Amino acid sequence: MSPNPATSKGSATREMIVERAFDIAARHGLEGLSIGELAAAAGMSKSGVFAHFGSREELQLSVLDWTAERFTRAVVTPALARPRGLPRLRAIAEGWFQWVVDNPDGCVMLGAANEYDARPGLLRDRVVGWLQHWRLQLTRAIAMCVESGELAPSTDPALLAFELFAVTEGLHTARLYDPAQAKPLALRTLDRLLASYAAAPAGASATPTATA
Repeated sequence: MSPNPATSKGSATREMIVERAFDIAARHGLEGLSIGELAAAAGMSKSGVFAHFGSREELQLSVLDWTAERFTRAVVTPALARPRGLPRLRAIAEGWFQWVVDNPDGCVMLGAANEYDARPGLLRDRVVGWLQHWRLQLTRAIAMCVESGELAPSTDPALLAFELFAVTEGLHTARLYDPAQAKPLALRTLDRLLASYAAAPAGASATPTATA
């Protein structure tokens, strides 16, 4: 059975509205998402926009979900094509950095984390859920590096995941006041982090041997 043309058109329109809403949210935040501005950007009436979303909150939640899907396509999927272990972990981190750089108006998800930090509700829950899921994915990728012997057995995957979050959030801020150096500095920090957790070469002593 072929898809219903009306349904396909409606889905395409909804997708277009969410994409326009994403652009506005990147500039003004999800709370700055104006239905009037969105309607103008989409070339629709306000009632036309609301016909696809039951409420402003539903629209905001859809933007968060759309952002997560776009992030997966841009960062996670390419990294999964790399071998397990350090190549995949590095691809994840570098892809994440590039995601921040490729969104010059700001990462909607990181911006929303600040917006809804002290605002309980569905939007905060959605952001927290995504961040927790992403941290778990990072932690697993780091654990694979430990299992493969590329990172030291003493590596704490949760700590390294936390540090990668900190670097990316630092990049997100630095792109505002030092856009030329923000990504290079993040990459240098990544190199230093991974080097600090690197496994000792085979046959190397864990501690220096004292000489007489």
